[in-house]
Amino acid sequence: MATSKTVKLVKIPGLLRYHEGLKLQQRLWNLSKNHRLNYLIMCEHSPVYTFGKRQSKTDLSGEFQRLQGAGAECYATPRGGLTTFHGPGQLVCYPVLNLRNFKHGAKWYVNQLEELVISTCYQMGVRAERCEHVGIWTGNNKICALGVNIRARCTTHGLALNCNTDLEWFDKIVPCGIAGRGVTSLSREIGRDVGVEEAGEVLVREFQKVMECSVVT
Repeated sequence: MATSKTVKLVKIPGLLRYHEGLKLQQRLWNLSKNHRLNYLIMCEHSPVYTFGKRQSKTDLSGEFQRLQGAGAECYATPRGGLTTFHGPGQLVCYPVLNLRNFKHGAKWYVNQLEELVISTCYQMGVRAERCEHVGIWTGNNKICALGVNIRARCTTHGLALNCNTDLEWFDKIVPCGIAGRGVTSLSREIGRDVGVEEAGEVLVREFQKVMECSVVT
């Protein structure tokens, strides 16, 4: 029986173009706002660089042209954070949750997302943690980017966990605007190939624990 803390899992096969992901989030956000429903979108994107809302008002045309020349799309977004990359081998999760169902606010939500990633990494044998910068880190390297948008107490955007991502894509930017730090992946930390499907199964289990909810297909 569905409850206010039931979350519908939406798994997208193959590679999803970023603008299609935005349209899907908007459609589910409308349902979440109007009917107090909850969703968890899980996908992999085709190569794309995204820019946070603090950058959206600046002239990004030169940066877009440079990065598009590398074979990736570029989008300015309403999420928090700065420039990051999404692409094959990266588990992207967009929780579309009505926070009224969880009786908590934005600060709680961001904290729980961080706990979700830390717990997922721990279950897979990787020690990850918070630091003074946004995201989740293993030592000096970011393993997961976080950036959310909350309107009418309903969430969009979310997290991007590097599984077996080609990390060379990050060499073309200063990831999330943080100089002097690197990026890593589950595969690099564990020492074997870890795909999105494997990591996704662990994340869904941990999502139910951390959010104290039930995920249904």
